[in-house]
Amino acid sequence: MVRLIVERIGAKTVHEVRRDITIMDAAKIHDLGLACECGGAVICATCHVIVSPEWIDKLEPSIEAELDMLDAIEGREADSRLGCQIVLTEELDGLEVRVPGSADM
Repeated sequence: MVRLIVERIGAKTVHEVRRDITIMDAAKIHDLGLACECGGAVICATCHVIVSPEWIDKLEPSIEAELDMLDAIEGREADSRLGCQIVLTEELDGLEVRVPGSADM
């Protein structure tokens, strides 16, 4: 298990999630407030999260399809990522993300 810290509507919650699943999968299991409509096909941005700056360099680089989707959304920030593209490995234990539209971290 790894810890995923999610800020949503101004409140932070800590979730113990299975290792090696994506944030999108964790969002479905733990009701994190993400729609996750395309199931990880990278054809929507409904799993958009903003990664806490101290974690962004620890993530795998974005693939071209993710960058294209992020370019198409309103509210993109420098640390925006798609949750379907972030696999929660042991190295990401304690990862902190914010659901867009909620208060700043």
